[in-house]
Amino acid sequence: MSNAASDTEKSPSFEMTWGSSTSSGYCSDEEPNSEFEQYFTAKTSFFPNTRKANVTAKVKQDEQIEWGKQKLTTTDFQQKVKEYNAQINSNLFMNMNKDGSYTGFIKVQFKLARPVSVTPPKKGGSDAGARKASGVKRRTSFYLPKDASKHLHISSRTSAREVIEALLKKFTVVDNPGKFALFERSERHDQVYIRKVSDNECPLRLRLCAGPNEKVLSYVLKENETGEVNWHAFSMPELKNFQRMLRREEEEHVKQIVQRYALARTKMQDALAGSTPG
Repeated sequence: MSNAASDTEKSPSFEMTWGSSTSSGYCSDEEPNSEFEQYFTAKTSFFPNTRKANVTAKVKQDEQIEWGKQKLTTTDFQQKVKEYNAQINSNLFMNMNKDGSYTGFIKVQFKLARPVSVTPPKKGGSDAGARKASGVKRRTSFYLPKDASKHLHISSRTSAREVIEALLKKFTVVDNPGKFALFERSERHDQVYIRKVSDNECPLRLRLCAGPNEKVLSYVLKENETGEVNWHAFSMPELKNFQRMLRREEEEHVKQIVQRYALARTKMQDALAGSTPG
């Protein structure tokens, strides 16, 4: 990645790192004067897997972190920026501005359980012209790889809500930003603490106060869980696609149960056939 942008640069710069690829999926229905959506899915399970790997660290929700509440002067920030830059082994430096603010990089990891909808790249040709003339919109939905992450170059005045909007804009995600939330993750005393970052908090300030160590603080983008899923927020093609996914998973579960009971029945019949009346 290139060196940090100049202090006067207002728009964040981005770097995307991918660790896996999506698999091909299936298409939704195309209806006149409605959205045409093509789905590429990297996973088929509609419900989260309840069986998790053994984790020694305990997870505690909403643990209050005091980093953002420190009262610091401009001189304090200058010293902290200097100490921060001395600890990193890359070109992701922080830089002080004349107005007392500073710019730098944060890394955000994606932990999304549901697919996101994006606008596909513009293509020429007769098909594109026909869709434009008929008023049909094209949108693609897919699962992001679990280990996907992105570096953002932001200001100390950039809020968490602006970070989320910048991430979605960079990925051309058309979903409502309110569906997502930024979380901070930290490991302390053999425990893992997860806290939802409020919309008006400034992630770069938290990053500076915590230092560059990812175990001390890291950022994760997840769904903004507020309880039940708001199915009315999804379009008709999306709902139809979810129904297909649910039906396919249900059929797979039924098949596994039938096979398990058939195997047990066969073993019992073999045991009865081999036994002699006593």
